[in-house]
Amino acid sequence: MSTPPTAAAAPAHERGDGAPAPDGAALALAALTTLRVGGPAGTYVEAGTEAELIEAVRAADDAGTPLLVLGGGSNLLVADAGFPGVVVRDARRGLDAVADSSCAGASLTVPAGQPWEDVVTTAVAEGWMGVEALAGIPGSTGATPVQNVGAYGQEVAETLSAVRVWDRLERRSRMLAVGELRLGYRTSILKRSLTDPADGGGRTWGPTGRYVVLAVSFQLRLATLSAPVRYAELARTLGVEVGARVPAAEVRAAVLALRRGKGMVLDPADHDTWSAGSFFTNPVLTTAQADAALPADAPRFPVTDHTRVAQIGAAAPTVPGLVKTSAAWLISRAGFAKGFGAPGPAALSTKHVLAVTNRGGAAAADLLALARTVRDGVRDRFGITLVPEPVLVGVDL
Repeated sequence: MSTPPTAAAAPAHERGDGAPAPDGAALALAALTTLRVGGPAGTYVEAGTEAELIEAVRAADDAGTPLLVLGGGSNLLVADAGFPGVVVRDARRGLDAVADSSCAGASLTVPAGQPWEDVVTTAVAEGWMGVEALAGIPGSTGATPVQNVGAYGQEVAETLSAVRVWDRLERRSRMLAVGELRLGYRTSILKRSLTDPADGGGRTWGPTGRYVVLAVSFQLRLATLSAPVRYAELARTLGVEVGARVPAAEVRAAVLALRRGKGMVLDPADHDTWSAGSFFTNPVLTTAQADAALPADAPRFPVTDHTRVAQIGAAAPTVPGLVKTSAAWLISRAGFAKGFGAPGPAALSTKHVLAVTNRGGAAAADLLALARTVRDGVRDRFGITLVPEPVLVGVDL
């Protein structure tokens, strides 16, 4: 969800607009998020080691203080009033990899704070196949299993092997195998613990879930060619048929070009990229719901289960009875064009209607008002309620 904005590493004396805050002022969370909004943090901790991260989390929980753990800040919309609790930023970096030619595989373990784009860049450079289509997704590696991030026909579910977490309920570190994560389309047990007591151990958590990701392990294949290209738009860009394999570096370059064209690769000079990426997830409907709600010309895509691929790069099996449609198509057909909301401080991207953007000087309230207008317009037109993808901190729709 491109690396995090340079403001993500801004010192505590800077605001989200880059101007220095008065001496003694609290750190504004606008300095740590790609939307560049958010008021002051009650307490800010930057963890450079795993021990520091666990201690900060444990201390906040012991004191009963609200906790927000963040990495790249690319999936957060924070209230203008800020966050009165403890904000812990995972600043750890590194990549521990072992490649074994005898089994044609590479095992990687990455600290949660490592920028995800660095992992993709390294994998492509080293000839490790399986994540090349996930280039340009901003944020930290720790966020990838939480959201089960995916793009252009790939999901991290295909290459994840395990996630090491700090379990805030059991107050211990744990290793969760990929099967225990119960991954789905943009979801996991890590994310659902925010809202579902069944996944939270009898309670809900937030804005950071029950499980704080410490490290993520991947299993990739040794190959300079990409996994089969399964996304039609990407195949057209590469000039190949769906299912073809091409050099992984070419896939990465093509994906970055497509994302830049949609304003999805961060550029501080381009307000179309002052966003949280896609603000709404693509609706997943039963076939009966789709038949009742969607016009005949609406996109209908099969829902696939990437946790059940036979091997990295293999086609994911289809989930019967479910249909995925395009949130962008629904938004456009509900009357919201690119740039809707301009010249106000918050507007839809001029490149892609799924992105709610800060045109400069926007407050969280401005972004939320725009998102509500779009959500309500789609609901009124189609009877489908779009679900926001970012974590909302101190605000709601």
